[in-house]
Amino acid sequence: MKFTDPADIQRCYQALVVRSAAHVGAFYAAVRTTGIFCLPTCRARKPKAENVDFFTDIKEPLALGFRPCKVCRPTENAPDVPPQVARAVALVREQPKRRIQDGELRELGISPELVRRWFQKHHGFSFQAYQRMLRINLAMAELKEGRNATDVALDSGYESLSGFAYTYKKMTGAAPSQPARQLVLHRFPTPLGPMFVCASENGVCLLEFTDRRMLETELRDLQRSFRARILAGENAHTRQAVAEIGEYFAGQRRLFSVALDAPGSAFQRGVWDALRAMEFGEVTHYADLASRIGMPNSVRAVAGANGANRIAIIIPCHRIIGKDGSLTGYGGGLARKEWLLAREGQNRQTGV
Repeated sequence: MKFTDPADIQRCYQALVVRSAAHVGAFYAAVRTTGIFCLPTCRARKPKAENVDFFTDIKEPLALGFRPCKVCRPTENAPDVPPQVARAVALVREQPKRRIQDGELRELGISPELVRRWFQKHHGFSFQAYQRMLRINLAMAELKEGRNATDVALDSGYESLSGFAYTYKKMTGAAPSQPARQLVLHRFPTPLGPMFVCASENGVCLLEFTDRRMLETELRDLQRSFRARILAGENAHTRQAVAEIGEYFAGQRRLFSVALDAPGSAFQRGVWDALRAMEFGEVTHYADLASRIGMPNSVRAVAGANGANRIAIIIPCHRIIGKDGSLTGYGGGLARKEWLLAREGQNRQTGV
């Protein structure tokens, strides 16, 4: 959201002038005269106040075409998970079947209010709801393994089977006696901002930056395609994807081995396979990609299949450029696309 109140704008500008570290994450400064945007702590020469717009989220300046500043690198140094939130999440992961109450968080020096606000802002649900999702996620896996529903309910912190059954059905759409299919969704940081990875029991079905405009639509489509509910959680595929993406950004990986479970037509899958077959650091355009799959007259359909890709980076749709060599649209934003292509080109030349 863009700041419009004059008092807020003045406060942001003063924080930018003094390079206030306390305001990192509170706003991003977009300079209209240069077309770049910065963090509050940027060491670059300060612009005139009348030439700066201030935004609460990194997605707004990226969507408007502003480029990340090369001095403060806002897309690489953008705040992700606050330390208190990270501690609260770690506590839940260590003991996923136990309910972590506000009082316990306070005793550990963690603000329940801060954690609650962060979850609502970044996920759209509460920290308590996150805990319920993880417990139901574990319960679903145990029921599939043949465990008794009553035992699972008691182990999950429920005092009765009826209470467990009610919550289970509300979240999964099925009774505990009829275990439903599930997709797990996990958020993790990257140098270009946080991403979501979603996976079935067979493989990764979505990998997107959290500020992707079509993300909600993509998640709804996945639920419909798989006839499954999406719950916060992790599985072997999400963990492998996070590890491999980390290696990619560190310049240590060019090929991905994580299993994919991407719903799509035979034509779409053919296009995605052709994208994955491209050499690291290589770029192409739609007409050439259409020729590669033996359908030179299907350029528009190839473009549609490329746009329908829900698995960023691993299915490298960012390697598609204009026939004239110009950058074309990218769901993660042109600034990220430019960064990815530059990094891949650099690593290809150095042999990293």
